[in-house]
Amino acid sequence: MGMLFLICLEGSIYSCKHCYTHLGLADDIISKSFHCRHGKAYLFNKVVNITVGEKEERMMMTGMHTVVDIFCVGCGSIVGWKYEAAQEKAQKYKEGKFILERNHEIYICCGPGLVSLEFVI
Repeated sequence: MGMLFLICLEGSIYSCKHCYTHLGLADDIISKSFHCRHGKAYLFNKVVNITVGEKEERMMMTGMHTVVDIFCVGCGSIVGWKYEAAQEKAQKYKEGKFILERNHEIYICCGPGLVSLEFVI
């Protein structure tokens, strides 16, 4: 295994709750009104420091989607999924977007001289 290089984000970020690896910026959230098996989830335009699993067809509340699970590169924990394809025309906007499940990450708000942690359970 080679050396692991992580992207370090600045601003209000979402990080893995297990290893604190940065995953996404609050500014990249498209919607906070998503739900998953374990509760709330956020739709992101982009995320970093992830690896992807195998493509699979998944029936969701909004129809059939092709998705890949996404994992934290720091610790390997599952943090959500990526939409690869949507069957329904109205759901095409999700393609290429990411879901981070709230129960899988920790929110860290950073500013000049300020660091606070809000643990998500």
